[in-house]
Amino acid sequence: MGNLFRSIMLTKILIISVFLIAALVACQGPRGEAGPPGEKGIAGAIGPRGPQGPQADYGTIDEYGLVVQAHEQVMVDIYQSLLPSVVRIEVTNQPRNSSTLFESKRGEGSGFVWSSEGHIVTNHHVVDGGDGITIVFEDGSEYEGRLIGSDPDSDLAVLKIAAPPGYLSPVRLGDSSSVKVGQFAVAIGTPFGQSFSMTSGIVSALGRLINAPNGSFSIPQVIQTDAPINPGNSGGPLLDRNGDIIGINSQIISYSGSSSGVGFAVPINMAKLVIPDLIKYGKFDYPYIGISGVTLRPKLNEINRLPSTTRGVLVVDVIDGGPADVAGINGGDYMASAEGSDLTVGGDVITAIEGTDVQNMSEIITYLLENNRPGDEVTLSVFRNQNGLEELLDEVRVRLGQRPESPQKRPS
Repeated sequence: MGNLFRSIMLTKILIISVFLIAALVACQGPRGEAGPPGEKGIAGAIGPRGPQGPQADYGTIDEYGLVVQAHEQVMVDIYQSLLPSVVRIEVTNQPRNSSTLFESKRGEGSGFVWSSEGHIVTNHHVVDGGDGITIVFEDGSEYEGRLIGSDPDSDLAVLKIAAPPGYLSPVRLGDSSSVKVGQFAVAIGTPFGQSFSMTSGIVSALGRLINAPNGSFSIPQVIQTDAPINPGNSGGPLLDRNGDIIGINSQIISYSGSSSGVGFAVPINMAKLVIPDLIKYGKFDYPYIGISGVTLRPKLNEINRLPSTTRGVLVVDVIDGGPADVAGINGGDYMASAEGSDLTVGGDVITAIEGTDVQNMSEIITYLLENNRPGDEVTLSVFRNQNGLEELLDEVRVRLGQRPESPQKRPS
């Protein structure tokens, strides 16, 4: 079914492209000119009324209608194909101070089928602290969900249901590293309790770094989208034009509590790393370096007396006794005003990990996640400023630790 669906999608995208190109080329000619008798041209169809007749020939509006119809059919096919794979998640709490047997509804969210073995993926914050979890499919089927693994640092969780053989339709996983700004994006979920709603937009930005819901660590390489995301969409899929999942909808920026066109999705490539461990072990162990830092910008270079061309991460703080502290990495030692806020400056600058250039904390976190585990050693390339003399320390070895559950600060 996957190959057939992909072929249908590609064919329809090709049809759309052909019509749009034809329309663009035709529109570059004289507008409103009448063609030979019986000839219908796009220029004449959309141009002003000409002197040779009471009105222009609108016959080719049908061709524009075909373009719209093809686009609509792509949307319909995505929705119908993904509908069996998307679920509504109802989370309930048993009252603590009453003998009643009734449960009180705590909240709702969204999720999707990860595997045919009954694994359902959603956000950690959707199911965190719930006593009862019900998984509801579009056909009305309901199953009790059992939490088998959860990770607050990526805001991901895995539930397990006992569905009959052949019932479940796992989603197709995309590749978030190949996503481009401007490409098509579709969200399906349960906004404000309205089950199985679809919205669409584009990918607005990539590589965002957002705080996990517990506020302790950061989630890297997050996808930003203007596809309307609202409370209840959390845990649902963000899809590309092929119906492949590229992210898990997680957060929004909003002053009203509803969509303002700034939504964030955990990238699917992070889920590919975390979910298998949640299924197997119930948790995910992150490599831990024990620093917090900011991206170097011209003003920070000036304050730190670094060359104006220096790019990297200024180490603001080092966790006492952490891996970076043990390796001799220095944090800032005085305060300065930069980039509109007060920062601790004067610390080391990390420019590369194992020879791979890094310019922000998101790139450091992503590199460690994709390439290392607790106990591994990594080489950091570091600029250190001592009395105005910059020194490149290219052999700083750091043995990574395991990320603590209750950090003292907000390191990465």
